[in-house]
Amino acid sequence: MTLTDVRTPDRYLTRTATPGRPIERTDPTVWGEHADGPIDAATLAAHEVRGYSVFDNLLSAAEVETFRAELDRLAGDEAVRADERTIVERSSAEVRSIFEVHRTSGLIAELVRDPRVLDRARQVLGSEVYVHQSRVNYMPGFKGKGFYWHSDFETWHAEDGMPAPRAVSMSIALTDNHPFNGGLMVMPGSQRVFVPCVGETPADHYKASLTEQEIGVPSHAHISLLAAEHGIEQFTGPAGSALLFDANIMHGSGNNITPFPRSNIFIVFNSVANTLVEPFAAPAPRPGFIASRSFAPLMR
Repeated sequence: MTLTDVRTPDRYLTRTATPGRPIERTDPTVWGEHADGPIDAATLAAHEVRGYSVFDNLLSAAEVETFRAELDRLAGDEAVRADERTIVERSSAEVRSIFEVHRTSGLIAELVRDPRVLDRARQVLGSEVYVHQSRVNYMPGFKGKGFYWHSDFETWHAEDGMPAPRAVSMSIALTDNHPFNGGLMVMPGSQRVFVPCVGETPADHYKASLTEQEIGVPSHAHISLLAAEHGIEQFTGPAGSALLFDANIMHGSGNNITPFPRSNIFIVFNSVANTLVEPFAAPAPRPGFIASRSFAPLMR
């Protein structure tokens, strides 16, 4: 299946010339039911309200070591480093992210189909799913760069053509996440509001935004309002833990100036009922390794 050129009505207007008001979300956060998967009813109800769930010990200690070795192998492979799917830090030239990693790593290809991962995504989204994006993230000690506050859906809507926030991300920690080594921060409940951003999307914007995003970030005023209403919480926990979070939740991370590195596997699942159309606020779609346009549902 390929990208359709059908023009879908834009319910989440963004990348405007002047500031716009936040838009109340009309789509649910949880589309499925308790009977649809492994997430219990209480956790599912909390996910609907808060926009995220934490699953401790999703991977065993042995599995964590296996995946750490795989990340080391990928980062040290010169062919991988030279590939356009690999993003390096501007200042240090160290590997920051490797995209479409479920197509270059057999181990991660198995992980995206693992029932512990796949069945949770299916349950929250209430449908079959495909991988919209996969990557591994490296945040080394002392010089790991964070990510400014943002909604992933804002970018996926504007630059990829994702019609609605019927997508979830799973971040699987391969190192301990402390409060002090750049762990992901979220604003619980903020997924219920879509925050439009100001500014026209430049051509090939992804080449700059993957190292430091300047277009598609919310204003200080909007961040302040959301933080005052929803507060800020942080994903912490031992290696092997996982964070499942809504596409539209406001989140970000600080720099890591500690000696303790932080790395994770990041998988975005999109509903097969929410496949991409033409970008809503960009001159052309981003490459397929960042936003897949192969919509075949994942099978175990």
